[in-house]
Amino acid sequence: MATVTEFVVAADARRWRSVGFAVNDAGLMQLGGIRVRFVDAANSRAGIDSWVIADAADPSVTNIDGLDTAHGEASSDMTVQALHPNGIIGIDHVVVYTSHLEHTCDAIARVTGAPLKRIREVGALRQGFHRLGELIVEVVTYPEIAVDGATFWGLALNVADIDQMYATYGEGVMSAPKAAVQPGRQISSFRNEAQLGLPVAVMTSTPPRR
Repeated sequence: MATVTEFVVAADARRWRSVGFAVNDAGLMQLGGIRVRFVDAANSRAGIDSWVIADAADPSVTNIDGLDTAHGEASSDMTVQALHPNGIIGIDHVVVYTSHLEHTCDAIARVTGAPLKRIREVGALRQGFHRLGELIVEVVTYPEIAVDGATFWGLALNVADIDQMYATYGEGVMSAPKAAVQPGRQISSFRNEAQLGLPVAVMTSTPPRR
């Protein structure tokens, strides 16, 4: 099974540390089984620059319909702290924007071997879903989307206690938790003021206890 082992993100790691992410001095952060490697945003467009995939069906492909792709093995380096002061416990999904849903989903399936699980349509919005190990890849398109081909857009992360996270970091950098599309889950998003370099949402990983 193909898995995503790393995201390369062009962003200021200091801004992530300021909202409770454990990023080491080498610019590395562990989110569940996936490594995040921060690089200087001054030398690249801010946001997710590329991903690293292990056990892909076709490891010769380095660009999946616009998504820069490297291939490697899962990291065995246990020196990067996996516990985050803000309670984040992993990545729920990565969002990919595309101008052509079927073309991008076909390319992802062909290279990774991870089939398209389903397509969801809400009005003119269309979403396709793949699973690569612990990660869901959500591919999104709509008529006015301003991309050519596919591009990484943002991340949704799982958090142990979304209310505690919001209480700690506050409305200045996060939106108030609200019901997510997924039944029984809540979601909040970091505001532009957090300056994380890309859209980042946080979600409860399981329905909250009442």
